[in-house]
Formats: sequence, C-alpha cells, structure tokens
Amino acid sequence: MNRKKRIESLLLKNFINWKFTVIDNSAQHSGHNNFDGTQETHFCIVIKKPFSSKDNRISIHRKIYKLLKDDFQNGLHALEIKIAN
Repeated sequence: MNRKKRIESLLLKNFINWKFTVIDNSAQHSGHNNFDGTQETHFCIVIKKPFSSKDNRISIHRKIYKLLKDDFQNGLHALEIKIAN
C-alpha cells in the first residue's frame, strides 16, 4: 500500500464521521536536496471535524502526528494539516 492510501486508511479508522482529503505534495519539492518528487514524502491533510466534535486544533494535530509516527520514521518528511470547522 502506498503512503497516501495508508494515511487515508488511518484517518478513516481514527476520525469516524470526519471529512478529509489527503494531498501528496511531493512533486512540488522536486529538485530540493536532489529529491525527484516521487517518494511520497510531503503531504497536506485537509480535515473537517463534525459539528459535535469537542476536539481542539492542538489535540487533532497531536492525534494525527501520533498516527503517522511510523511514517515519519520511514521517509515522511513534511506534513501540513488544515482544520476546518
């Protein structure tokens, strides 16, 4: 399974009834430090919490970073998280 699909799967399992989009921005970083942009290293997650959710922005960030801990240890370099209400 590629990294994007793995991230989507983790979010589906852990953010039930939330809407989200996972965007692979790796190609935008082509040429930086000899990077060719094909290795799934830079992502943006746009997530919309349900109205009933009491989670704040910090707790959402912490939860996502905890879920992706293994990915950061195995090549994920950058993650942008955008949270909508």
